[in-house]
Amino acid sequence: MSDANSLNNPGHSIKVSWLTLFASSGTLICCALPIILVTLGMGATVAALTSALPFLIVLSKHKIWVFAFSGVMLIIAGWYMRREGQSCPSDPELARLCAASRKWNQRIYWTSIVIWVIGFLAAYVALPVRMALGI
Repeated sequence: MSDANSLNNPGHSIKVSWLTLFASSGTLICCALPIILVTLGMGATVAALTSALPFLIVLSKHKIWVFAFSGVMLIIAGWYMRREGQSCPSDPELARLCAASRKWNQRIYWTSIVIWVIGFLAAYVALPVRMALGI
């Protein structure tokens, strides 16, 4: 299979979309969730989470890389969805499956975007705004 054919494979796009969703979910887990829980007065919950899942500390220490990686994955997934030359097979059943996979691809992609934005706002915007407002 040539590179051009593998790029037109809807299965390849779906794999990239799921990887993007996983990467953007990492931004919520590492950065947004602890900040939201502490803001809601659930600091003990954050302490218990970091005790049970020590990788959260590593992710939060390297949150710039987490956000950069997931942002790059979002760009790649967006490119996969928007690139020219995509076509579905002419067979009606395969065309239906192709259209359904593209619809799910877009849903996963936009869910990933929303998760990334929430994580970014919580990690980089919420705390400075809160401190500026004196809350």
